[in-house]
Amino acid sequence: MRLSKTLLARPGVRAWLSRIAAAYLRLVYATGRWTVLGFEPVDRHCRTGRPFIACFWHGRMLLMPHAWRWPGSFHMLISRHRDGRIIAETIERLGIDTAAGSSSRGGAEAFRQLVAALERGESIGVTPDGPRGPRMRAQMGAIRLARRSGAPVVPVSFSVRRRKVLNSWDRFILVFPFSRGVLAYGEPIQVPTDAGPEQLEACRALIERRMNDLSAELDRMCGHEPIAPAPAAAAAPAAAAPVDRETAMEPARKPTSA
Repeated sequence: MRLSKTLLARPGVRAWLSRIAAAYLRLVYATGRWTVLGFEPVDRHCRTGRPFIACFWHGRMLLMPHAWRWPGSFHMLISRHRDGRIIAETIERLGIDTAAGSSSRGGAEAFRQLVAALERGESIGVTPDGPRGPRMRAQMGAIRLARRSGAPVVPVSFSVRRRKVLNSWDRFILVFPFSRGVLAYGEPIQVPTDAGPEQLEACRALIERRMNDLSAELDRMCGHEPIAPAPAAAAAPAAAAPVDRETAMEPARKPTSA
């Protein structure tokens, strides 16, 4: 374990691993046969020049760089953990920008970066259950980004026939080449910019439900039993967190001059 930490801390090793990972993702996507669902509503939104917030579960982030199908920049929030740095370097090799941070490390700075990107009209991608779970239980970060920016939240997911579900906290899906798969976008969800705590919680629950329903439907389409979310009891502490703790990532709004 100590040796692996030392190796992963070396930029040369991370560059080598990210190069291999990016090549594998290109191979998987190029050799797969993909059905895309729900593209039109999101495409109509993007053609107006407005950004959106793509939300996908941590266990299904593998193909998310290929979910961005429009001109312009797309930013993904990636953890500052050493594994996150490898993921970030891999994603950047696929042409996706990244912002480093999470609810536990660098959250406020990442929040500012993502809000700035949205204000420039650039879309972003986040994993509402990352970086540590509970699995497939949405935290408040994406909802607060949507309230602050006015950008809609779009659930995104995928499933494939040939895969390996790892025994990790997020049940990460490893996709094999030469597979058939489905990539799908849910209906955009708008979070009111004046939403209070109760409305924010209602939006969080709605987004979580839509994301889980979409992922379960795609798993069944590909011949698999749906991957189950973490038990509700495991998610309860995050859902019941006090409001001041939830707002820790969100910088105060600057006053506007008259």
